[in-house]
Amino acid sequence: MKVLVTVKEVAEVGDDFAIEGTDIAEGDLEYDLNEWDDYAIEAGVQLAEAGVADEVVALTIGPERSEETIRMALAKGADRAVRVWDDAIEDAFLDVETKVDLLEAIVDEEEPDLVLSGVQAADDAFGATGVALADRIGFEHAAVVNDLDLDADAGVANVRRELEGGVEELTEVDMPAVLTVQTGLNEPRYASLRGIRQAQRKEIATRNLADIGLSPADVEGALTVTEMYEPESESDAEIIEGDAGEAAGRLTEVLREKGVDA
Repeated sequence: MKVLVTVKEVAEVGDDFAIEGTDIAEGDLEYDLNEWDDYAIEAGVQLAEAGVADEVVALTIGPERSEETIRMALAKGADRAVRVWDDAIEDAFLDVETKVDLLEAIVDEEEPDLVLSGVQAADDAFGATGVALADRIGFEHAAVVNDLDLDADAGVANVRRELEGGVEELTEVDMPAVLTVQTGLNEPRYASLRGIRQAQRKEIATRNLADIGLSPADVEGALTVTEMYEPESESDAEIIEGDAGEAAGRLTEVLREKGVDA
C-alpha cells in the first residue's frame, strides 16, 4: 500500500514586520513545516512501521527553499518526496482550486491508496484543500480525523472525527481515501540525527508545469491579492511598565480616570 502525505511550508511572522507591495518583507518571515501536516507525516510513518504501508511519499508545492522543510518529512521516515514548482507559480496566489490542480497531477502519477493531509494550514487556514482534492479525484474522504485504525486487508479506514460542539463521530471510509488529520491524532516524533543524515540521501523529485501536463494558464487562480496593509487601531492601548508597585500605582490612576472606584 502506498501512502501519499501532502505537506506545506508555512511562513510565520513576528509582531514587528514591514509590508512590501502586496506581501510581507521576506526578511521578516520564518519558514517551518505546517503543524497539522506534521501529524499526517507521523501517521504515514507509523503505518509503514506497522507493516501496513509499503511506501510513504511526501508531496509539497513550493520553491527550492521548501526542500529544507520537506526534508524534515524525509528525516522523520518518509521514503521519498515530490516537489512541484514553476516560475509561473511564483507570483500567483494559490487558491484551493489551483492547489488541487497541481496535487491531482501528482496523485495521477503516484496512484496512492491513501492520501493524508493536515486539516488546515497555519498561514491561510482555508481547511478545504484535502476535501477538495478528494472530490476531484473521486476518493472517499473524512475530515478532522483524530483517531485512525487502518484495515488494509478489508480496504477500510476506521476513523474518529472531531465535530462541532465536542461531538465525535466514528465511521468507516473505503479506500482509496483522503483523510485530513487534526492535531492530537498522534505525537509527532523529532527527527533523529540518523534520520537527518539519511534524509540528505533520499530523493526529492521536482516537477514543473510541463512535467505534469499543465500550462501557466491552468494556475491562474480566481483570487488575486490587490493590497496589503496593517489595519488601523480603533483605540489606543497603554502598556504599563515598571515593577509591581509602579504598575499597580499607574493602574489605579487609570481606573480613577475612567471613573472606576479603586
